[in-house]
Amino acid sequence: MLASRSFLLREAGRQIGRCAFAKSLNARRMSDQVQPLSPYAAKRIHGLQKNMWTEYAALALRTKSTNLGQGFPDFHAPDHVRQSLATATTSEKGRALNQYTRSQGHLRLVNALAKLYSPVYGWEVNPLTEIIVSVGGYGSLFYCIQSFINPGDEVVMVEPFFDCYDPMVRMAGGTPKGLPLVMKPGATSSADFQLDLKMLEEAFTEKTKMFIFNTPHNPTGKIFSRSELEQIAAMCVKHDVLCLSDEVYEWLVYDTSPPHIKIATLPGMRERTLTVGSAGKTFSATGWKTGWTVGPPELIRCLASVHGQSMYTCPSPLQEAVAEGLELEMSRLGTPECYLTSLAAELKPKRDWLSKELAEIGLTPIIPEGGYFLLVDAEPLGLNLPEDGRPEDCRFVYWLAEEKGIAVIPTSPFYTKEHEHYAKKVVRFCFCKEDSTLEKGAEKLRRWKASL
Repeated sequence: MLASRSFLLREAGRQIGRCAFAKSLNARRMSDQVQPLSPYAAKRIHGLQKNMWTEYAALALRTKSTNLGQGFPDFHAPDHVRQSLATATTSEKGRALNQYTRSQGHLRLVNALAKLYSPVYGWEVNPLTEIIVSVGGYGSLFYCIQSFINPGDEVVMVEPFFDCYDPMVRMAGGTPKGLPLVMKPGATSSADFQLDLKMLEEAFTEKTKMFIFNTPHNPTGKIFSRSELEQIAAMCVKHDVLCLSDEVYEWLVYDTSPPHIKIATLPGMRERTLTVGSAGKTFSATGWKTGWTVGPPELIRCLASVHGQSMYTCPSPLQEAVAEGLELEMSRLGTPECYLTSLAAELKPKRDWLSKELAEIGLTPIIPEGGYFLLVDAEPLGLNLPEDGRPEDCRFVYWLAEEKGIAVIPTSPFYTKEHEHYAKKVVRFCFCKEDSTLEKGAEKLRRWKASL
């Protein structure tokens, strides 16, 4: 019976694939077209024009798809945080808050961050010298890379990685070097993406300047274990390499998952680690674009030089609202009302429900330990989408949007070109959505299943 069902799925997949190919080929060709740069353009930005988020957002809009791919909540940030922002701009104190604030970070915010993180790190974080606020986690990453990478420097990046790492390194003149996580055959958990020690050791050379990784990890949802972090730390110390730890999903850890450990707390890492955080991820307010970096004073001073000569300062009312929000949540730590921990509890049922729906149509969900993304292996469907020069996962994403009205994100853009084959037919769903949005997508999946 199972063999028969599998055969029917594959046969249906082949028929559908051939029909869909002709319809979508022109759209795919158009999406691959990149507008030429001005002849005045600096050499460092050549080849950086294409942005996957622009492409796949446009695909979702064009096909009027239910967007279950891009990583932003479609529900409100906490009431008290939104009210704090309104108060910051309209109350009497708004006279000052509508003007510039301290360049490296609004005093109330850096003080709140220092109070929040000091017990986590196990030392007193100095709010004035060990924290800098930026325009989102993106800004933090940009400052870190621009501050330390010279032409010819190699930057080891754990793959799959957030897609901005690669172009930021290239813009600084550095050489990105991918270190792929190895997915175990039949993977069903983000823990099945594993760090290979031999590959880790081989990635470091005399040219290595920085190591970049993300935990909890986007897009897999993996939480790096203490053992893996110790292996990374050992290599960073051995080769005297800086570590850029992207921890914007630090609070999104599920109750059955291993704990999130900050690599900066391991021996030899405090003096070489820059840790990135995000208010957008912490408070489900990605449009606020408020992030920060925590690190030793001598490294933060370098970031301050880049920041001072580019952004100079970040929006005062947003920083005030984030600070007030963190102060309230710190008073709630250890209670069910604390948003820092309750968001994961709210998202876990969504994760489990969407996983079940996807499994029922023949997809293989890879359950995340953290974050709000769910990887899905489409290989079991047996779709035979004709070659068009693009990776398998990209072809599947276009087919899913154009034929089924569901927008997701391919994972091959999260790899260097050399390693994009690791993506196979794995795509990324996002479950930080209203139940009504998830149900709308699930209903389309059910109709798909019924048509097989």
